[in-house]
Amino acid sequence: MTSRLQNTLIYAVLTIAAVIMLYPIAYTLSAAMMTNAESATYPPRLLPGSLNFENYLSVLQLIPVGRFIVNSFFVSGVIMIGQLITASMAAYAFAFLRFKGKSAWFALFMSTMMIPWEVTIIPNYLTVKSWGWLDTYQGLIVPFLATAFGTFLLRQFFLQLPGELFEAAKIDGCGHLRSFFRLVLPLSRPALATLGVYSFLTHWNMYLWPLLITNGEAMRTVQIGISMLQFEEMTSWNLVLAGVVMVMLPTLVLLALGLKQLVQGMTAGAVKG
Repeated sequence: MTSRLQNTLIYAVLTIAAVIMLYPIAYTLSAAMMTNAESATYPPRLLPGSLNFENYLSVLQLIPVGRFIVNSFFVSGVIMIGQLITASMAAYAFAFLRFKGKSAWFALFMSTMMIPWEVTIIPNYLTVKSWGWLDTYQGLIVPFLATAFGTFLLRQFFLQLPGELFEAAKIDGCGHLRSFFRLVLPLSRPALATLGVYSFLTHWNMYLWPLLITNGEAMRTVQIGISMLQFEEMTSWNLVLAGVVMVMLPTLVLLALGLKQLVQGMTAGAVKG
């Protein structure tokens, strides 16, 4: 009886937490269908009087949201691919290669994770500006092509791979390059998928850096572009939230497709030193 009560209490708490977590998304979907008058009422309405799909057409007419989505997809996709390449190669070196001071170099590399991103914004901005990369794709992409977190995540996963495979490959004359492409990468798909999903979602939601280095509409990403729906005179929250829904759907689809791999990869290296 005590165990049943405990399970009931746990499920009740989890249900309440799930409702609290899902409420903002549910309200956003609902408010995106409201008229301007319905979205401005107080207390806020939970459900629209009718399904008002004209809000989405209005968003498309007010701002080039398609261009913003394309920019975000391109920037996030290239950063994701770049981080997969650099992190996997660095992780392989730290996991399998032997060189002087490897532990010290790895500790120094990991220590960069303790540096807040805000501290590096001004040096990065001055560097990008001196190279003439303001309002360009390379300015949005290059500062994020390497990641200490991704290197740590993949290294921990690589260390769990069976050592017998590499010994057999070495006996057969397999070098590091072939081992990397033929053994390590195919066996590390869960960790690579985890890093890919995490990297894409992180840089899709990036706001401060694109705001700092982009000025024209042609180079803005979705997080910057959606703020153009807020005007000085008034803000139509139904249009703003309709734009938020349009921006949110691609990431929700990607997260739904990669959630299993994300959870598996994040916990894979938890017990390996």
